[in-house]
Amino acid sequence: MDKKHIHFIGICGVGMSALAILWQKKGWKVTGSDVGFYPPVSTHLTEHQIAYYPGWHSEKIGNCHPRENGDLKNEQDSRWNLSSRSGGGNDKEMICSKKPDLVVVGNVAGSENPELKYVLENNIPHVSYPELISQNLIKENSIVCAGTYGKTTTAAMLAFVLKEANLSPAYMFGGISNSLPLSADDLGGDYSVIEGDEYKTSRDDLRAKFFSYRPTHLLLTGIKWDHADVYPTGESYLDAFKKLVAMVPKNGFIVANIDEDNIKKIISSAVAPVVTYGHENSNYIYEDITQSKNGIGFTIENVGEVYNLTSPMLGDFTAKNICGVFIIAKELGVEPDRIIEAIKKFKGIKRRLEKRGATINGTDVYDDIAHSPAKAKAILTNLKNIYSGKVFAIFEPNTGNRQKESLPDYDHQFSDATEIIIPRLTKVKTPGSIEGETLTKVIAKTHGNVKYFEKDEELINYLKHTPQTNDAIVFMGSHSFRGMIETLCHSERSKA
Repeated sequence: MDKKHIHFIGICGVGMSALAILWQKKGWKVTGSDVGFYPPVSTHLTEHQIAYYPGWHSEKIGNCHPRENGDLKNEQDSRWNLSSRSGGGNDKEMICSKKPDLVVVGNVAGSENPELKYVLENNIPHVSYPELISQNLIKENSIVCAGTYGKTTTAAMLAFVLKEANLSPAYMFGGISNSLPLSADDLGGDYSVIEGDEYKTSRDDLRAKFFSYRPTHLLLTGIKWDHADVYPTGESYLDAFKKLVAMVPKNGFIVANIDEDNIKKIISSAVAPVVTYGHENSNYIYEDITQSKNGIGFTIENVGEVYNLTSPMLGDFTAKNICGVFIIAKELGVEPDRIIEAIKKFKGIKRRLEKRGATINGTDVYDDIAHSPAKAKAILTNLKNIYSGKVFAIFEPNTGNRQKESLPDYDHQFSDATEIIIPRLTKVKTPGSIEGETLTKVIAKTHGNVKYFEKDEELINYLKHTPQTNDAIVFMGSHSFRGMIETLCHSERSKA
């Protein structure tokens, strides 16, 4: 009997790729397409033998295989889908004989997308990515981790903690964990842990993804206006979170970081009990944070009890994320010692202040998905506290933070960087998006050392020879920086 076939339009999104790998584990034939394939997601797909190709080709989304021509005899032998030569699939001529059983339509698929048109014209069953999660992964106890920042790390960490506590959760988060083999899975228990993304459900459905996840428990990490392409004002952004808070039932609970003013504003809409955490005036207080290049340590106090925690992850914001996870697990009945031990073992998420290597001068190189001014500020503040030398920041914002409405948010957000470097920005099709030269001028209004590099080779050459041993280099943005990080760190390996 033939396997059921699922096709992902936009498979290289972090969430979409996680679901693709899970559906392969379920025994489905999985294929996918996208306009660009970037590590670490493309590498993850390749490692799991997922079939994908570049571009949108309606003739390829059926039961496709390369046309026979010499050594390309069948799909498995040719590996047309597993190319790592340029970060994308191998565009050989395909022949298709059967339509997919289900198509998952990502945000990249607009109304003119050839594959989406094919799906609609042929009445092929299709769902959005949040709908697929809602229909397959949400359990009786649905824990949603939400916020402008921290949601991926907290969802992954909480899933790991509950797994270590033998609660066998279903889970999904939009990143690649260094401690869990999959980014989405169902281990069979009564709990689900889902990253609650506030971005739109699909091109035609502007509602936040997290509305699909029916939360019975909610973790709120931090809220600052983001995604100006979907939320034109800060108030519209907050309104989405207010509605999410109001969804949590009375028999559930909300864990909220009240160090964040915007979270204080929205929890008034809650009907569920709210457990607070912060530096003071909270149910749980986290304090005494120490950090080094090897990780952090801190304490959590609750009703006279003091808990000592350590983590190999970097950043004082990590203490905040860990505190939220600790509370959720403890309030669910997991023993504190068991939580603390699991947190000590959790190694974080790729592209979350991830150390990638060093330059030929011995400068440590970090990679982070910080694609907004607020996220960049948090990363830079922590690196400044850890390193005695200079901090060189290479920054590329996401689509929403390249809109004119978001430009005032850049003021004074990069003060902890010694030098800011703007590379040639990845092309986007959103009308009105600013380019690298304009962004350089915007940041330069409140920072005295901002450079723009049109050519990647010149940027790499500059970073190879300018920063020194006690300095730090950090790449911040949602794209892959066109292999610059790998090139920069390769020089150290060559020297060795």
